[in-house]
Amino acid sequence: MTISTLIEYLDAELHPEYQEKYDNAGFLLGDPEQECRGALVALDVTDEVIEEALERGANMIVTHHPMIFGGVKRITPADATGRHIMKLIQNNIAVYAAHTNLDNLKNGVNGILAQVLGLTDCQILRQLEGQPSPEVGAGMIGALPYPMPTEAFLEQVKMSLGLPFLRTSQIVSPSVSRIAICGGAGSFLIDDAIRQHADVYLTGDMKYHDFQRAEGRITLADIGHFESEQFSKELIYSIISKKFSNFACFISERGKSFVNYI
Repeated sequence: MTISTLIEYLDAELHPEYQEKYDNAGFLLGDPEQECRGALVALDVTDEVIEEALERGANMIVTHHPMIFGGVKRITPADATGRHIMKLIQNNIAVYAAHTNLDNLKNGVNGILAQVLGLTDCQILRQLEGQPSPEVGAGMIGALPYPMPTEAFLEQVKMSLGLPFLRTSQIVSPSVSRIAICGGAGSFLIDDAIRQHADVYLTGDMKYHDFQRAEGRITLADIGHFESEQFSKELIYSIISKKFSNFACFISERGKSFVNYI
């Protein structure tokens, strides 16, 4: 099959029309009419991921984060984006990204994170502007099967996501049951989580003064950008495999967080 066949399927399943206005999701690079010999699913395009695609014989990489985000003024080996673009073109590897559109789908990044954390009765935290469907929007809020001691729940989160530690605001209540989440950078949803009476809000990339916004009304916990989105690889892989069961699709084993813990 051609790469365009896979692109059409991904567009139908992942709805790039639901991406935020600032985003650059969808088909980003390559010749859609070439034969698709295999796809590698990763969180980011990196040197290691490109090498892995070459070794596996995959000529398409499907990522969560777009490799081309802002304006590209030059393509040279002097920076990572230029180096990646050159190597991908030289080796006829195409790139597709499912970013904020996958964030905004109810069964997307936050949906799979909610499953990992054991949340039930989940709803979108903030509906996408101009979108009539309550199934499309940012973040998610759900309930634990039963109330848990707050610190025990946070320890469970650490274990489920493979976190060495958690950065949290002051613990507000001794037990929790209503949990809000947002994969990636989600400090923009803190007020939404408070308005919807979440006991805890889990997201990544929170700054010092973001924690101040808790003001004793909610417990905030930074679960890391990469860590909160790590399961999107398995999600994209399952979507591709559902349609193309005999197709060579792989989950990257070399993609890793740009943040190290020491």
